[in-house]
Amino acid sequence: LVGNVCPLTRIATTAIVPLREPIPIVVLIVLWYLDSGCSKHITEDRSQLINLVKKFLGTVKSGNNHVAKIMGYGDYKIGNVTISRVYFVEGLGHNLFSKGQFYDLDLDIAFRQHTCFICNLDGVDLLTGS
Repeated sequence: LVGNVCPLTRIATTAIVPLREPIPIVVLIVLWYLDSGCSKHITEDRSQLINLVKKFLGTVKSGNNHVAKIMGYGDYKIGNVTISRVYFVEGLGHNLFSKGQFYDLDLDIAFRQHTCFICNLDGVDLLTGS
């Protein structure tokens, strides 16, 4: 004690701080499946594609014999990775990444435990999913 003051005590005035409005946070989860039987990357959600080229390119047939129209293609951006030439297919029901199309770009696919990794030949992970 120094005089009548304890050196660890601080007396401070309080200020009333008004509450701020909560900032809404929106998280968009887009599910993609890695498909070994799919020859091209395809999505049914045109809003996910940038640089969309609207052009009828034929049809695709899914594993359940459903036939759908390929109505164009564009680029899909996820983080700092851009996946080129993703087909827009009406009524598909799913987003599909093609294993073959990744391999054609000299990318590697690895599965460890419950996680899938798409990486370049230097081993740098470009995409991960679980």
